[in-house]
This record gives sequence, C-alpha cells and structure tokens, in this order.
Amino acid sequence: MDHPRVLISGASIAGPATAYWLHRYGFEVTVVEKAAAIRAGGQAVDFKGPIHHTVLARMGILDRVRAAHVPNADGITVDARGRRVGTIPGEFAGGEINVPRGDLARLLHELTADQVTYLFGDTITSLSETDDAVDVTFAHADPQSFDLVIGADGMHSQVRSLAFGPERDYVRHLGYYYVLAGLDTGDDDVMYNEPGRMAAVGSAKAPAFFVFASDQLPPARDDVALQKRQAVEALSGGRWRMPELVAQIPEAAEFYMDSISRATLDDYSRGRVALVGDAAYGNALGGFGTGLALVGAYVLAGELARARGDHRRAFDAYQLAIGDYASISQKINAGRLMAPASRPGIVLRNLLFSSLSLVGPLMKLIDKPATNIELEDYSACAVR
Repeated sequence: MDHPRVLISGASIAGPATAYWLHRYGFEVTVVEKAAAIRAGGQAVDFKGPIHHTVLARMGILDRVRAAHVPNADGITVDARGRRVGTIPGEFAGGEINVPRGDLARLLHELTADQVTYLFGDTITSLSETDDAVDVTFAHADPQSFDLVIGADGMHSQVRSLAFGPERDYVRHLGYYYVLAGLDTGDDDVMYNEPGRMAAVGSAKAPAFFVFASDQLPPARDDVALQKRQAVEALSGGRWRMPELVAQIPEAAEFYMDSISRATLDDYSRGRVALVGDAAYGNALGGFGTGLALVGAYVLAGELARARGDHRRAFDAYQLAIGDYASISQKINAGRLMAPASRPGIVLRNLLFSSLSLVGPLMKLIDKPATNIELEDYSACAVR
C-alpha cells in the first residue's frame, strides 16, 4: 500500500492525534465526527510525567500546551452550612499540565486541519470488511472504502458497536453519573458532599460539576431534555446550595451528562478495525484518559507505519505495547472517591486529603502508572 487510506471516527483527542501521526507517516486520513464542530468547554484534562511530555514534544506542541495551562487550585470542601471541613489538593485533581479539554481539542484540530479530511456532522452507519478493505456507509456522505478503520469515538464508540458488538458487552457501569452544567455559581471554589452525591462550583467561567450514585438509567444520549430531567431528579432534595443550583439545570445552555463507566476489552482490534483511547481502554474521570489517548495514538500510528501495510502485525504490536500501560484504567472508580456512599466515608476521604503526611506519597503512587511504558522511536518512518 503506497498511501493506505484510513478512516478515523472521532475528532476529540485520540482521533486528531492519531490522524497527525498517520499523515506524518504517509497515510491518507479521513476523520468523521458526529458533532457539527469541535466541541468547546468541558473540564480541564491533564498530563503527568515524562512519557506524556515526550509525546507532546514529538508532536511539536508541548510549548503550546504548556502555554494553555490553567493552575489547579486546592478545592475547599464544605458542610451544609458552608463551613470549611477539608481540602482537596489541587495536584490530585490535575497533573503537571492542566488544559481545558476544548482548548486541547481545538489545538489538535488546528494541527491537522490542513493535512487530513474532516467530515463534521456525520457518522458511520455500517462497516463491511472484505479481503482488502473496509466498505463504510455514512449517515450523510457517500459510501467509501478504506484500508483501515480506527475507532477514536469515546466510551460509547459507534465503531466498537459495529465491529465488536453491543456496548453492554464491553462497557461496565460503575454505579455513578457525572454532570457538567453552565450555571450561575458565583466565584467560590468549593465542593459539597452528601452520601452518594457531590456538587462542585468554581469560577463563573467553569461549569458546575455534579456526581451522583445511581443504577444504570434509561439511555438518553441524544435527548438532552431527558438527561436534564434525570439529573434534576437525582440531585433534588439536597442541602447547602443544591436546591438553587439544581433549579438552574433545565435552562442551562451548556450541559453534559454521562455515566462513570469503564471500557473492558481484551483485544483492541478486530480484522481491519482498531480502537484507541476511551473506545478501547477508557475510564470516565479516572484521571489518565487524555494521556492514555495521546500515548495510544502515538503507538498505534507508529506500529502501522513500521509494519509497512501489514495491519495484523501492527495491531498485535500495538496491543502488546499499550496493554499493560492501559491497565491502570481498570483499577479506578472515581465516583467512589468524589461521592462516597456514607457520611463516615466522606469524613474519611476529607481526613485523608487534609493530612499533609499522606498526600505526597499518595500522589506519587497515583501518578506512577503514567510512566509505565517505554516509548519506541518511530521517527525513521516519517515521510512528511
């Protein structure tokens, strides 16, 4: 294959990062994205340690990412009367570099916009693999054939559903949901807990952030009005500022809700289709998703380039290289930490983070997996 044609589904983080590397190695890349444009907003994403920094540097964007860094201040935890009861260290909620998710997505799109073809406002509807290609149909664009298809379309991956099977077989609900909502919150940077629920507010520019424990709710991914009703029902009846904040949710222009879930796959490829990022090894709010996505994109594209068209060999090498590194995503349930199920659990969590003697060792232990991989140098494969 002189110029293998690759279709990538998803234009958030993993998709454009994979597209960047594949273009550099001589592949012809198309990225399809369901949204009409790059999605703005969202919480800050973070990068931890030399592995993440090395990938950013090899992409030539480390300085730009550093310039977009937003400090992660310590979070104050309060009781129902607004009295301070603890502190969540800023370094726990972020890494050495913290960047608003929308800013990073926009940077990666700008990096690749003139190099690859983007199809916004469209989605894959079917995949049919032949001996030497994957025939793809779209909701709007004309059908096309590609040598390879890569799912970089998140926890609820359409590519994974079409090529591997239904989501219920590969995604485990961890008993919590999270909500981001653009509300009038004031300027206090505080967090409040009740058993199984959390509300956090910061500056007027940042969305309010909620977590609540719940069994799996009826699917509502394309129905924002239903999601808002689900969030209001789950968060109503609280103390502190909860009634005031929850009352604003129905009219919130910025709103996002999803389950805290974990992708659990033994294999990241099937035939001519591979998965990267959250679609393969994501863990919502686990703290490693963005770094995993960028490292996974680097390794997947590099192995495809090194295998010179032998996708089976490339996918096997990708699996071998990234499998152990991605395993950290199987060990975290952020919901339990952010919204402990009992009042004693809340008190214990607050005490843990308020103890200076415990915070340092805890952070080293938490961040260590971010460096648990040896990066190959694929620069010899570059053609651009």
